[in-house]
Amino acid sequence: MLSSSCSQPLFQRGPICLPSTSRLRVINRPGNSPLSTRHANVRIFDSHFKLSKNKWKISCFRHEDFSRINPKSDGVEHCLPENLVKKPELDNSTDVKRDWLTSLREAADVVCRAIGSRWTVPWTAETIMQVMLLWVVSFWFIGSWVIPFAAHMAGFNKESLTFRGQALFSLVTDVTEGLAGIAILHRCLSRFRPLPSDWFRFSLKGNWMFDVALGCFMFPLVNRLSQFNLSLLPILPSTPVTLSSVEQSIAARDPVAMALYAIVVSVCAPVWEEIVFRGFLLPSLTRYMPVWCAILVSSVAFALAHFNVQRMLPLIFLGVVMGVIFARSRNLMPSMLLHSLWNGFVFLDLMR
Repeated sequence: MLSSSCSQPLFQRGPICLPSTSRLRVINRPGNSPLSTRHANVRIFDSHFKLSKNKWKISCFRHEDFSRINPKSDGVEHCLPENLVKKPELDNSTDVKRDWLTSLREAADVVCRAIGSRWTVPWTAETIMQVMLLWVVSFWFIGSWVIPFAAHMAGFNKESLTFRGQALFSLVTDVTEGLAGIAILHRCLSRFRPLPSDWFRFSLKGNWMFDVALGCFMFPLVNRLSQFNLSLLPILPSTPVTLSSVEQSIAARDPVAMALYAIVVSVCAPVWEEIVFRGFLLPSLTRYMPVWCAILVSSVAFALAHFNVQRMLPLIFLGVVMGVIFARSRNLMPSMLLHSLWNGFVFLDLMR
């Protein structure tokens, strides 16, 4: 249905007045011009107004949409100054979360750069499992069967030995176990030779002394973790408390026995343990996981190899510290030295 505005003819609505061309005469008054008043000139400026081309639209339907002609809103906000218009506050939670994640990634990148990149591992998980299982079996077999059987064949028993004899027995057992572990590594990895240059590297060169000194400052923390571990898993009252041969030698104050035990705990054990856990296991795991994860897994394996639940936490932490030092230097000397210093620290603590 047509609207009322369309029912009348266009000629009945009145004429549409358009702006016409006009002349504007401007007369300069006396005194306003630098010329004399007698010779005042009258200047006429012609001002031409250009006709603007307006588009007219006649609506004949009630529900016709004019939003496309005037897209701007006639709200109050367009009439008020900008400083009086209250803008909605933006939610900064997304930006804060993004900044937090970015900072976390940057910190992780710094840590990864500090501990070094992955090793080039030429063998697979099958070789890793083979080496570790053979090492565990040889460790148990030599310590529980081979050396005791050899001592029995020689005509003496471990329990009947003196403090010095027991210390010598421990030294022979530890050296034999270490040599067996090195022989297993040599045999299993022989088909992958030549190995990359950063495998099983021993060197006195490098700036690793600062890392070792920093690791020594961690010893009191390791001792606190040991006490905390004992509080979590205390020794049961029904468990008989027995002194080890090392503690018995220290109690007896036998200098020869104490010197032999010092060689065992401060020289032999750090050498072959670092070769197996830091020299082989940690770099091998980087084929399947990041370096920091390989450090943690090898540290847990290092703690489990000591078969002592009451010392799990301090041994894991100590393994992480030695793993980081080894990963930074790609050198077994720093981790061996730190391991030796820790064992010496424990040995001196027992002597008090």
